[in-house]
Amino acid sequence: MNQNSMYPSFAPLSSLRLMAGLLALGLTACASPGYRAPVEDRQASLPPSAAAPAPAAGGTTASMPAAETTAAKPPPPGTENAGKPGYYTVRPGDTLIRVGLENGQNWRDIARWNGLDNPNVIEVGQVLRVVTPAADASAVVTRPVVIAGRIENRSLDGIAAPASGAASAAAASAPVVAAAAVAAAPRDPEGEPNWMWPAAGPVATGFDEVKSKGLAITGKAGDPVLAAADGRVVYAGAGLRGYGNLVIVKHNATYLTAYAHNQTLMVKEDQAVRRGQKIAEMGNSDAERVQLHFEIRRQGKPVDPARLLPVR
Repeated sequence: MNQNSMYPSFAPLSSLRLMAGLLALGLTACASPGYRAPVEDRQASLPPSAAAPAPAAGGTTASMPAAETTAAKPPPPGTENAGKPGYYTVRPGDTLIRVGLENGQNWRDIARWNGLDNPNVIEVGQVLRVVTPAADASAVVTRPVVIAGRIENRSLDGIAAPASGAASAAAASAPVVAAAAVAAAPRDPEGEPNWMWPAAGPVATGFDEVKSKGLAITGKAGDPVLAAADGRVVYAGAGLRGYGNLVIVKHNATYLTAYAHNQTLMVKEDQAVRRGQKIAEMGNSDAERVQLHFEIRRQGKPVDPARLLPVR
């Protein structure tokens, strides 16, 4: 028997040394700082629907909605007084000048009563005081009421107690007579101004409480516009849309007058004027024709000037 066949066969020692050397070389290369391991492109292996967000309608990429981070907007100033007597809630399109006209007040007074730093900035829903702080807006207003030829001062919501005998029938009808007397007599004996016509031209359009709120008196451009009674100018300018060049005169705590569409204003704010004084010249600013739009307002509410002005 051959002596070498008694032992298992082994690879030559040189081959083992060569394999060990190659293994060591590979480990060294992997540990070397300059070696870059292969990068797998996972994005390329994803299906098209997952590789990129699907475009939203209009070609833009859809995104997740942002979290709500904006704090709730605080309510407008003065809302705690909404609905109380003597307060006014600002509506869309209002300016302080319009608020003053609608409530029979000087817009400067309203700004002062409400502590407005910038009277040009008011917001819808804001509640403004429109009576002097010294006034009790909730007090019951009294007016003289004419009954059967005599004058009695009573509350507007008061009812006379019925009398006995023959006077009972007359007393029973007294509230009806009183209401008719108030409706038929537009003049307020408490502070009624001595009215005169503010222009000499004819009346083209009569009073309408919803649409015109006054009289349209026609004339020629430059015709004089006169103060209808003694008073003080509370506004002179063109800041109220639809009125053009406007003058507003406050006569007392009850009445003010408005003179609109003038071509020239002859007075300034806070100027005292006398009955018959020229305060403007007739024009067609913010109007389709030359005319004077004339309003009388009782506690801010438009009333028919023809019922208060003297008969021509």
